[in-house]
Amino acid sequence: MASHLVHTCVRVRDIDASVRFYEALGFEKRGRLNFETAFNVYMGLPGDGDRLELTVNDDREQPYDLGDGYNHIALVVDDLEQQLADLKAGLGVEPEKPPFHPGGRAELPHIAFVQDPDGYRVELIDGGFPTPRDPDER
Repeated sequence: MASHLVHTCVRVRDIDASVRFYEALGFEKRGRLNFETAFNVYMGLPGDGDRLELTVNDDREQPYDLGDGYNHIALVVDDLEQQLADLKAGLGVEPEKPPFHPGGRAELPHIAFVQDPDGYRVELIDGGFPTPRDPDER
């Protein structure tokens, strides 16, 4: 039985652009691990583990096929509007669409989706809350 989630790995082409993007979301660069034909850069949020592994394969020029199975990672941000303004001003990153309540459910916080430099979607959730569930579901 698993005891905890260690990290999520995404393959990236431009490590500098990816690090800038995730740093703009509050991640810290924690370390690097080199291999023969690739390397990993580990990142984490303050007070948490190294939850994001960015893998760079040597000589990769073509974008990765993200497939239709991957959808997004989700991050809670203190102020969604400010985070979106900072991403636009600093990196030119804009949300896929304006912030919205998921499923039109007003009791849920506003969210927005942005894409990192390789096209991976990141959900930004305004403020902290537990994962929402309908009362009769677990």
